[in-house]
Amino acid sequence: MNKKLNTKKLILKLITHLTLIIFTIIAVYPVLQVVTISLRPADRLLSTSLEIIPENATLKSYIELFTNRPFLLWVTNSAFVAFVVTLTGVVFASMAGYAFSRFNFIGKKIGLLSLLVTQMFPATMLLLPLYIMLIYLGLINSYLGIIIIYTATALPFCVWTMKGYYDTIPYSLEEAAKIDGCNQFQAFYKIILPLAAPALVITGLFSFMAAWSEYIVAAQVLQDTQLWTLPLGLKSFEANMTTEWGLYGAASFIVMIPVVILFLVLSRWLVSGLTLGSVKG
Repeated sequence: MNKKLNTKKLILKLITHLTLIIFTIIAVYPVLQVVTISLRPADRLLSTSLEIIPENATLKSYIELFTNRPFLLWVTNSAFVAFVVTLTGVVFASMAGYAFSRFNFIGKKIGLLSLLVTQMFPATMLLLPLYIMLIYLGLINSYLGIIIIYTATALPFCVWTMKGYYDTIPYSLEEAAKIDGCNQFQAFYKIILPLAAPALVITGLFSFMAAWSEYIVAAQVLQDTQLWTLPLGLKSFEANMTTEWGLYGAASFIVMIPVVILFLVLSRWLVSGLTLGSVKG
């Protein structure tokens, strides 16, 4: 009986691992293809070879990317925009989520529902009214305009995430802090905010992703080539008749490196930030 049970467990374990391996290969294969394209000589997109490192592999695309193209400028522009959006998203979401979690005020439920409803519409649907607003404010072709749009589209999810996480933190901790002499704000940033680190990580990562790889909004707002972010720069490798696939692949691979590093560094906070924040809300 025990042998049959152990055999069944072993089979289930093998099936589980095999399934995970298959899906890992499916996820990693496109990335390997991008690396392969970036190493191919000339601008060849398709090949019958399955080699990850192609024959006559060259780093010419990477060298040209950093020497003959304003790639570093695009990286700097994207990093600046993403940093500001991340900072504003974390600051505003942490305070707004705390207010929705701890205080009762007129319009609280309507405010939460309004934030939730905005998540039902894609950012492209909101592009026209936001574009008109930026025209009236004189913020077209400026970083401030695109930062406002990115922050506004990222905040609803971030506020709900922070609010849900604050709900899991006992209010008695703040009461104890007030007994020790803290006011409301001190109890917030000295006691509650450090405990909400996983939710802050999720908020920061989501805000960063909203700004780092977005193309459609940036293409409409940023018209000066000196202000281009990475997605706009990568689009410039595509022409009507030809596409510089080598440069495209090299730039795409480099662009994903910061995101992968962030996920690896912040991974220990990600699971708890996503799960605990959904317990209440």
